[in-house]
Amino acid sequence: MHHELSLITTIAAALGFGLLFGMIAVRLKLPALVGYLAAGIVIGPATPGFVADVSLASQLAEIGVMLLMFGVGLHFSLRDLLDVRRIALPGAVLQIAVATLMGIGMAWFWDWSLGAGLVFGLALSVASTVVLLRALEARGILDSMNGRIAVGWLVVEDLVTVLVLVLLPALAGPLGGKGAEGAGGADASLLAALGKTLLQVGAFVAFMLIVGRKVFPWFLWRVAKTASRELFTLSVIAAAVGIAYGSSELFGVSFALGAFFAGMVLRESDLSHRAAEESLPLRDAFSVLFFVSVGMLFDPMVLIQSPWKVLGVVLVIIFGKSIAAMLLVLALRYPLNTAITVSASLAQIGEFSFILAALGISLGLMPQEGQSLILAGAIISIAVNPLLFTAIEPLQRWLRANSQAVRNMEASPDPLAELPMSVPHERLTGQVVLVGFGRVGRRIADELTAQGVHFVVAEQNRELVEALRRRDQPAVVGNAAEPAVLIQAHIARASVLVIATPDTFHVRTMVETAKMLNPTIRCVVRTHNEEEAELLRKETGGKVFLGEHELAGSMTRYVMETLEKKEHAH
Repeated sequence: MHHELSLITTIAAALGFGLLFGMIAVRLKLPALVGYLAAGIVIGPATPGFVADVSLASQLAEIGVMLLMFGVGLHFSLRDLLDVRRIALPGAVLQIAVATLMGIGMAWFWDWSLGAGLVFGLALSVASTVVLLRALEARGILDSMNGRIAVGWLVVEDLVTVLVLVLLPALAGPLGGKGAEGAGGADASLLAALGKTLLQVGAFVAFMLIVGRKVFPWFLWRVAKTASRELFTLSVIAAAVGIAYGSSELFGVSFALGAFFAGMVLRESDLSHRAAEESLPLRDAFSVLFFVSVGMLFDPMVLIQSPWKVLGVVLVIIFGKSIAAMLLVLALRYPLNTAITVSASLAQIGEFSFILAALGISLGLMPQEGQSLILAGAIISIAVNPLLFTAIEPLQRWLRANSQAVRNMEASPDPLAELPMSVPHERLTGQVVLVGFGRVGRRIADELTAQGVHFVVAEQNRELVEALRRRDQPAVVGNAAEPAVLIQAHIARASVLVIATPDTFHVRTMVETAKMLNPTIRCVVRTHNEEEAELLRKETGGKVFLGEHELAGSMTRYVMETLEKKEHAH
């Protein structure tokens, strides 16, 4: 009977113990996911008592990854991905290379083979998308510039990992694993695998962008016209899981990447927000199963048998690759806040690391001990990661106060951080200072341009600032929470400050700085949260637009205008 009901038993145990330990973790002022990991350890095979089905739990967790990545795609447009390509692409590739070299160095010190070190280092270099998204959503910065950079960075990591997973079997022979071939055969196999992978990924992306972005939104509208809520929810879940599975079977990409692109193309539909809301409960439930399944794979004995090795792994994950990522972001001339946020985002490993470790063992490249160390590093880094996000602001203040190198780096001349001297004086008097040039910011800018109103854009994305300047639009790069950025935007002579970015953590700082430099300035703020809106109204005294209220107001004005036209017609 237990064998027949193993699926129900596994789900019931995972959710039940996850709830119990999650509540205990919250009561102890720890992140709930620490409790989920602990629940997995308790019901896993490494501890006595009840043992859930590890294989089933892993498959359920995979569904959670699909749904979560699908949800991210619904909020992450292709333009967002292209906007951050110049930092995400080189940053992710270089960070993977640095972390992999660290892993190879540790493996060499432990007398492992080069193949073992390569797999081990790659597994330590790839962060968990699930953990990152939970952290960004919990802090309300998923849609911010820093959030888009972090997500884009991990998308590039996923693409690189897809290539590695396909190429690794062809490289196993030369690296000393199973199925060793002659040099010529290995080279031919490697080139064939690389060519096939690039063709498959290219075909998948092209299919989703050309066919998918037209067919899937159309299909969603057809289902919505049935006025059946359950059918709409079913269509969203079926699209997320079905496209992810189909992309894996037909194009050889990962489930996570397939689901992400499915969300991106469905975002073209006006129903994308409703789709995100309908899938949210299932995404939350299955993400819990993901963390529980990670805990089930962990053997606590590795902490006793190899404590120093575990410590080395944790140091590489939390500090080694994170510091490397922070230096890379700073070298690309992005603000300190962006650099620290990205480094905290990468200070953990997850699902792809487990897949790489399992493949390395099956190919005879890495010893079983390597998988245990990777799992130990994953558990500890996932548990610590929320604390690192909490430490972002204090660390930022400490670095500025105690590090002359950081101060010099931030004070180094940056042509995009200052307005060109050629900007006419009349365009910098009585102007609007527009913070954020995302979807909302672009619409506001278009309207201001149509009305002939001068404005200056403050934006953290260097590529957007460069594009604006090529169009002769005054713009400065940087976080508008920093006084220097608003000073460069000539806030002292501005009429209105418009904050179009969803970065709720820095809104009050921006308004306070603006009012200190220009007491008569009017402030217009965007927010999605009712409580945040009320707080901002009290603290800033400015006009606050809440998403739903703004839409309701626009619709009401349209209705009134329609009624007035009908009255005049009569």
